Amino acid sequence: MKDADIVGAAIAEVLPQTNKYWFQIPHLLRLNLILLIPLLSSAVAGYDGSLMNGIQSLTQWQEYFGHPTGALLGLVNAAQSGGSVVVLPFVGILSDKYGRRIILFSGLIGVIVATIIQATSTTLAQFVVSRFIVGAAGMFVVQPSPMLIAELAYPTHRGKYTSAFWTMYYLGAILAAWTTFGTQDRQSNWSWRIPTVMQAGYPCIQLAFFWVVPESPRWLVAQERNEEAQHILAKYHSGGDENSPLVTREMSEIVQAIRHEVAAKSVKWSALVATPGNRKRLFIAVCLGSFAQWNGIGVVSYYLTLVLNSIGITDPFYQTLINGLLQIFNFAAAVSAALLVDRLGRRTLFIWSGIGMLISYIVWTACSAVNNEQNNKAAGYVVVVCLFIFFFHYDIAYTPLLMSYPTEIFPYSLRSKGVSCELLSIYVSLVIQAFVNPIGMENIGWKYYIVFCCLLVVFLIVTYLCFPETKGRSLEEIAEIFDGPGASPDVDLVEKDTQYTKEHNEVA
Repeated sequence: MKDADIVGAAIAEVLPQTNKYWFQIPHLLRLNLILLIPLLSSAVAGYDGSLMNGIQSLTQWQEYFGHPTGALLGLVNAAQSGGSVVVLPFVGILSDKYGRRIILFSGLIGVIVATIIQATSTTLAQFVVSRFIVGAAGMFVVQPSPMLIAELAYPTHRGKYTSAFWTMYYLGAILAAWTTFGTQDRQSNWSWRIPTVMQAGYPCIQLAFFWVVPESPRWLVAQERNEEAQHILAKYHSGGDENSPLVTREMSEIVQAIRHEVAAKSVKWSALVATPGNRKRLFIAVCLGSFAQWNGIGVVSYYLTLVLNSIGITDPFYQTLINGLLQIFNFAAAVSAALLVDRLGRRTLFIWSGIGMLISYIVWTACSAVNNEQNNKAAGYVVVVCLFIFFFHYDIAYTPLLMSYPTEIFPYSLRSKGVSCELLSIYVSLVIQAFVNPIGMENIGWKYYIVFCCLLVVFLIVTYLCFPETKGRSLEEIAEIFDGPGASPDVDLVEKDTQYTKEHNEVA
């Protein structure tokens, strides 16, 4: 693909021309290796969902905590989402005030502390409290990371890297699923305590290399620390050349965009609904967060055991095996979509995903009914196949774009607040579903799936009508889609480059 199709003409015309691959250029290789650290943040979240699927299948965990079912089981799963919801109103403000880096660091420490409490649980109450703390600390890990990635990434890599962020969710899920599979034969409580201890694995890896992660240049500019921001951009985007056309252009865009937003006083929460463009951004973010959970994924993400029980697959060996294979499949599908996001576009992936999920869920529902009413084992096996097909279509859009799409559509000053609103939509949905799903599955069985078939139709219509394409534009240029021509800081860019260069020289 041409660079202009990925980042837009304004940035493309100042990109250095080279015949080398990015991994042959030292400063780009260094940057992309550094970005793996915040990229792993979604693996911290992914570990939890697969962990609960795995240990719920273990007889040892069930017996130790008295076989929780219904609303009590819902409380166990909802505790993590509840912790996330409680801190969400504050984490966005803190991320803007103190920076993305320090918030991420505090979250990693919190997850490790919570894991210690969870792994040493002796009562169900302690287990629930530890999961609440995991959820709260995990939000400090998840919320700033996609913004840090988007605001540090090399222009032509931004789309792929931000899309890859949530695909790492399945890297965490894979570790949890196969750790549980490997410990299921232990007859002691270590069968579930070992997978619980491993929840601190990814945070420990991130902390070990955290010292090399720089702060967001956009946050530094917002704090009027322009020289530091320019130094970081130069170090990782142009190999240390602070006067390169690319760095000058990027600084010009960032400075002008943030000045414009501050001058317009678009830094309060009320700014999210102050203009038609911002209201559309907020609508999309909230819809995306809720769609990602109410499209039926929540039934499988935390209650795979109940789904498999309903079609007659009750052996813990096969349940944990299916869980492990499903996570590997999900990871492969999500990574493939993330690599193609700039070629296919965001909107195309969303619509393709919606159609595929709807068809597979209808077949899933029909086969569950046949299996339930006629005890047809073949129909039960088709349900398992539909699980994989459904997850494939979920993974090609809602995994790579769940965090990257809202990160792109919000301008800098609203980006943290906008992402927080989306996360609030996600975790409120998770809290509700944590209680509703086990009750629905136990009381009406396969008929509960009909609800999600109807919701998927609505979601597909809303996606088709309201979700715009953002590929081929820089973060600052995307403003034109929502706010109209002239909203991008690339208008009269030559004049702005000259102005910024003059101001820079005066400071020097």
